[in-house]
Amino acid sequence: MPGGGSQRQLRVGEQVRHAMAEILAQGNVHDADLEGHIITVPEVRMSPDLKLATVYVMPLGGRDTEIVIAALERNKKFLRGEVARRVNLKFAPDIRFRVDERFDEAERIEKLLRTPAVQKDLDKDPDKDLEQNPASDREEKQ
Repeated sequence: MPGGGSQRQLRVGEQVRHAMAEILAQGNVHDADLEGHIITVPEVRMSPDLKLATVYVMPLGGRDTEIVIAALERNKKFLRGEVARRVNLKFAPDIRFRVDERFDEAERIEKLLRTPAVQKDLDKDPDKDLEQNPASDREEKQ
């Protein structure tokens, strides 16, 4: 759905996100590859039938993402059980893990905004341009 899903999907996704973040923060997953990693869970997207939860994760600093995802996949069964105990649903959702790439996208946009060409456009005063070309403003309105 364009808005991120139904109200129910969003609510359940947020409950699963809180449960998953709590499980990972408490260190309940005993895996050597996860030790020493602080993992952020910025979003969980639920399928319309609430049987599949896509958990977006990002290790602190964005390092070792492949290792962390592999470790989470190995411990998927345990995590599913823990989420089922914490979130009251008819069925425990199947869980899949994805790297949250929004941070990379935000950094890319930030770099674009700092380029000289964009800075030149941002430094322009739109009121000054209208004063210099009032005729072009009238033409655009017609």
